[in-house]
Amino acid sequence: MDFHDTQFLSRISADLIVVIHFAFVMFVLLGQVLITIGALAGWNWVRNFKFRIIHLVSILFVVFESMAGIICPLTTLEKWLRKQAGQASYQGDFIANWVHEVLFIDEGTVDPWVFTVCYSLFGLIVLVSFFFAPPRRKSKAHTAEEV
Repeated sequence: MDFHDTQFLSRISADLIVVIHFAFVMFVLLGQVLITIGALAGWNWVRNFKFRIIHLVSILFVVFESMAGIICPLTTLEKWLRKQAGQASYQGDFIANWVHEVLFIDEGTVDPWVFTVCYSLFGLIVLVSFFFAPPRRKSKAHTAEEV
């Protein structure tokens, strides 16, 4: 594989990382919206224990990163891949560019503490939802009936 093929693979990989990053953000945001609506509507699936724990851990990870001043590993990986691809600034395909623009706000527009407060408040909302719509584990009797 020559130099240009490596750059192409790095660019495609960086674009894929942006899409994965966007999917993670949507899981956290839309997950909470669905948990709230589902709790009010009586949807049992929003109380799924594994789903709720993964959702909680996801936002707590973001809050921890923000409070610790750690740059997201997905952002770090994407920037490294862009550098490997010879891209000084973000230049991707239409979808990757759109996802990138939605996901990232231009540096200098908003102070970092604003994000920390937003992430922390959202994390608090997720925690509060554990009390108003607690997750439930399937009982062993219920699981045995399904087999």
